[in-house]
Amino acid sequence: MNEALPDVPEVRVVGLPQLTSGFDLVERLDLPMHLKVHGPLEPMGGEQLAQLSEAINLKGRGGAGFPFHRKLRSVAESAIKRGVRPVVVVNGSEDEPACRKDTVLINRAPHLILDGALLCAEALGARTLVVGVTRESTQRSMEAALAERGLSNSRRSALRASVQRNPVRMVTGAASSLIRSIDGGPAIPPGRKVSASQNGVGGAPTLLSNAETFAQLAIAARIGPERYGNTGLYDEPGTVMLTVSGAVARPMVIEVPTGVPLRYVLQLAGAPPVPQGVLTGGYHGKWIDAATVNEAIVSRNSLDAVGGSLGAGAILPISQETCPLGESLQVARWLAEESAGQCGPCYLGLPAAARGMEDILNGGGPAALEALKQVARNVKRRGACSHPDGSAMFLESTIKAFTDDLAAHVLGNGCGRPVEGVLPLFEGGRAPTGIPGGAEAEETGSSRQKIYVDWTLCRGHGLCADILPEVFELGADGFPTVAQAQVPRYAEAKALRAVRRCPALALRIEEEAPRDRGAQRNLPVLSQGRGRRALGR
Repeated sequence: MNEALPDVPEVRVVGLPQLTSGFDLVERLDLPMHLKVHGPLEPMGGEQLAQLSEAINLKGRGGAGFPFHRKLRSVAESAIKRGVRPVVVVNGSEDEPACRKDTVLINRAPHLILDGALLCAEALGARTLVVGVTRESTQRSMEAALAERGLSNSRRSALRASVQRNPVRMVTGAASSLIRSIDGGPAIPPGRKVSASQNGVGGAPTLLSNAETFAQLAIAARIGPERYGNTGLYDEPGTVMLTVSGAVARPMVIEVPTGVPLRYVLQLAGAPPVPQGVLTGGYHGKWIDAATVNEAIVSRNSLDAVGGSLGAGAILPISQETCPLGESLQVARWLAEESAGQCGPCYLGLPAAARGMEDILNGGGPAALEALKQVARNVKRRGACSHPDGSAMFLESTIKAFTDDLAAHVLGNGCGRPVEGVLPLFEGGRAPTGIPGGAEAEETGSSRQKIYVDWTLCRGHGLCADILPEVFELGADGFPTVAQAQVPRYAEAKALRAVRRCPALALRIEEEAPRDRGAQRNLPVLSQGRGRRALGR
């Protein structure tokens, strides 16, 4: 249940391969094989590159779909106006459990991505190139590719090129998180929204785009806009990389021309003939029902028109035998745990939304449904990144797509179907970490931390249940239902945050004696007296 996808699953192609050319010959295209398969690439001027991107209607393949030519021109204009050299950043941070297409490209065709990035760096006059990754396999492959090209981060190099490795977390993939980490900070979004094109790495204008986007640019630069446009739809030419998982016999990454029927892609992966629903765009995406699947084709515009989303290219069908609300609840819990812990609408709202979904499944009635809708509305457009917006979109889509199941749970005794865990998650459904900034190593299991409620001080504010739902629930009287509880190891930092933010200073953390004298404590021990006074300053 909830089995994680491998870094490099099976790869298929419909029609003639472009990004996946040579995959039938070798597992990884090193530089000599890359040149044999794709041929050399001539440099292009900045405006020529922008015109090419505009001619093929190239949009970012990381989820947002921003036109690449506009981003390219914005960076060039800002760099010229300020008289500084821009920076080029490849975002290969693919941290959603259901996405692997960028990971496949970095592992198997890293030089195609570098072709596009170096093309842009030369056109813009950039002297710095950074590739952001989060997996050990992608780090190894990209570092090897840079070495094969003789590129390094040496100050004497005409172009300083490096790989930035960050923790595997959903918010790490945000552009602002990657830029912040390159500048030496934590891999979480800053508290303000800034345009990378104007103020990115080191304050310089930064061209940042997804790994597949640069690879698509490299293909178009080689074959030209006319040949590129011969594949796929007229208004969205070329191919798309998709990750297909969920209730399928063969999870895979597949390259398809735009315009291919979605049902054909599902058939190739061995999806149920009549799926109950298909999640399009991944865990920041939208559900479409079985009838809509037959109408949809693989394109951004088509999926938008039928209420779906291309997003980051993840496609996840579920069968008729599983409870769609229960499957979505597992994802909602994971999304809540992936918060950077900075914005109230995110780190308080998303756990509340997950609990709202659970209330619906447990027969909470129409009141529980209205409460979930209200929470989803409240978190949107109020965060430092798109995580709360995408999570809210997923939840709203869930309750809109499965109205019969929703009615069975809200008005009856439930749908009677099991939760099979067909939507892939990390570590059986748990998030790798739950702390701001992430941690390099995953922490699982029980910790030695215990959290206590001082009933002489508690006033029933309920903030502890919002911050630490793993431990606290509120009873009918609004007070916590437990006086003491063990803290899960992955939630230790959240427990400390709950202690610090309790308005009545009614919480404390104590740590059991370590079994091993050399064991490191993950949290400081807070005594009942001194700890509360110190935290109350």
